[in-house]
Amino acid sequence: MQQKNKVFPVRVSLLHRKFSDYKVDSIIFFNMSNIRYFSGFTGSDGVLIINSGTSILLVDGRYTVQAALEVIDMQIIEYKDKIEGITQTIKDCNLKNIGFEADFITVEMYNKLTRCLPNKVFVPLADELRLIRARKDETEIALMKKAAEISSSAILSLIAQIKPGCTEKELALQLEINARKSGADQPAFEAIVATGTNSALPHARPTDKKIKKGSLIVIDFGVKYKGYCSDETCTIAFGELTDKQKNAYQTVQNAHDRAISIIKANISASDVDNCARDALGEKYRRYFAHGTGHGIGLEVHEAPRLAANSKDILEAQMVVTVEPGLYFPGLWGIRIEDMILVKENGCEKITKMDKELVIIE
Repeated sequence: MQQKNKVFPVRVSLLHRKFSDYKVDSIIFFNMSNIRYFSGFTGSDGVLIINSGTSILLVDGRYTVQAALEVIDMQIIEYKDKIEGITQTIKDCNLKNIGFEADFITVEMYNKLTRCLPNKVFVPLADELRLIRARKDETEIALMKKAAEISSSAILSLIAQIKPGCTEKELALQLEINARKSGADQPAFEAIVATGTNSALPHARPTDKKIKKGSLIVIDFGVKYKGYCSDETCTIAFGELTDKQKNAYQTVQNAHDRAISIIKANISASDVDNCARDALGEKYRRYFAHGTGHGIGLEVHEAPRLAANSKDILEAQMVVTVEPGLYFPGLWGIRIEDMILVKENGCEKITKMDKELVIIE
């Protein structure tokens, strides 16, 4: 445990180097994923204050024992009221220019803090903090590879279990059962199992719709393993497809493969997105309704973004998804997705399933 927790002081130290750029002497974190990243605390509520001298985790009475077991090299303070706890800690540490996560604080909380601390300067940080977790260390990469192994195995097992008359809800439940049997802590998000016209909805939710012959089935699934997420999508054919469906699948697969082929350090995320869209061509491009991918880690959607308007530049040790799709409203849809580890001169596919079209007779 001690060896594992050495990563947290290193992460805090790297954050300290940014303080002068942000013009702050401390940062308050409210996002629980960021709190876990810097401290190791896995509870569902708390506040982390990192300053140039010390790091202080504030929790209520539900979490004091848990925090003591999970967190080292940080002071742990129990509060009765969150605002009072933050206010007193800022006073005790004599902090003056305090950065805070602007995306994770309510107007009401901000107003309370500024009223309680009228002589302090609060500096909103948003874009400045977007990429703080984007580059993964070797421990994180190993955990994500294990998560991907579990979810890929769960999907492969499910394919063998699909029978005529199964409903989307039944298959989604079976996916989770398969994954938990293989060691998943929990799903990373609500599984998507969508067939027929539902497959044309990018974020379809499982329904009582039954699987029929001649239909496409989109399966989008991921798990959490020791806090880290996986995310993978495959589209399978249940019975023979039409030529139009086969051609569309080949087009999506080509866009997927070409986008992955250009991924490496120092390439822009928008270039990856443009590559996928160019591969779809004029015939299909208008049926691709979302970005090509996203970062993944402690959260299933995090920076960087692979989209046309993204200004992110990929760096070695980032992990992103590549997930082009085509959606024909009222008819059917196709999406395939893999997790990709960015390297200096290329990339590595983390998810395990082959993305050649699978046809279940």
